[in-house]
Amino acid sequence: MNDPVQGGRQFGFLLVDKFSMFSLAAAIDCFRSANRLLGRDFYGWTTISADGDAVMASNGLPLKIDYSVADMPPVDILFVSVGLTTEFPGKSKVLAALRSWGRRGNALGALSVGSYLLAEAGQLDGYRCTIHWENRAGFMERFPDITCTGNVFEIDRKRYTCAGGTTSIDLMLEIVRGDFGSNLANGVANQFQHERIRSAGDRQRVGPERDLTGKSEKLRRIVELMADHLDEPLSAVQLAKSAGLSVRQVERLFLRHLSVTPGRYYMRLRLERARELLRQTNMPILDVAIATGFTSHSYFAQSYRLQFGRPPSEERRTTY
Repeated sequence: MNDPVQGGRQFGFLLVDKFSMFSLAAAIDCFRSANRLLGRDFYGWTTISADGDAVMASNGLPLKIDYSVADMPPVDILFVSVGLTTEFPGKSKVLAALRSWGRRGNALGALSVGSYLLAEAGQLDGYRCTIHWENRAGFMERFPDITCTGNVFEIDRKRYTCAGGTTSIDLMLEIVRGDFGSNLANGVANQFQHERIRSAGDRQRVGPERDLTGKSEKLRRIVELMADHLDEPLSAVQLAKSAGLSVRQVERLFLRHLSVTPGRYYMRLRLERARELLRQTNMPILDVAIATGFTSHSYFAQSYRLQFGRPPSEERRTTY
């Protein structure tokens, strides 16, 4: 727990079993570093759990907690941090606390999969949000009326969400920038060797490639378009037209930068989305096939086996 000076800002981090230690540390250390550069404790933070008991992070390390949801103090933003699972002891208390907090018009935030709990508590209805890319497909199927982008973070009025990991840094730096300007935000980023502060408009991981930075802007545009149209795949002509290229030019672009044809790359995107849906939802396999642009169950099963070495039914039986 760290208390701010009078007139400063206080943030609460509501942690649940198997939360991401990295996401939490990245967020808190931004405020710690900002305080150091300011020369005063403007930012404060506190940890909260359902019952006030210590919580185990996903890496196996326990973390001492300052308050339970029943006695937590007022904070400027209450962030919920979730990692490997959205089911945990005391979940009903956490959801009730989030609903109560939201009904009073207070600000709420989420690190990584925390957006799932905010949605379950009804606190993202009518708001734009984001979530870790690995959980986005399941989130959108579970909450189809909520706008969940693929961006690194989103700030929509009193809702602050990020995809976790290093995006926690970007979201907190945006808060620091809003309070003190770009110079302090850049100073904190430099302390962490954070090469570039990403904006809310920056997308998370796009497809199988971890990073398309430095590659053709037209390639990035086509890949993003593919990722946005997995249920009804676009034709090669449509993709080429979107970038102002010919089909042959697009093929050369993919082969030069990614060593794969556009068609094969698109198929990988669709099958990766299918795997996410199989792991994260209880959707029937046929519905998963349709949601990823396959009109034939047999063709889907065959393509899935070729890509991952196992049939979709076996993926569904596997616990992660």
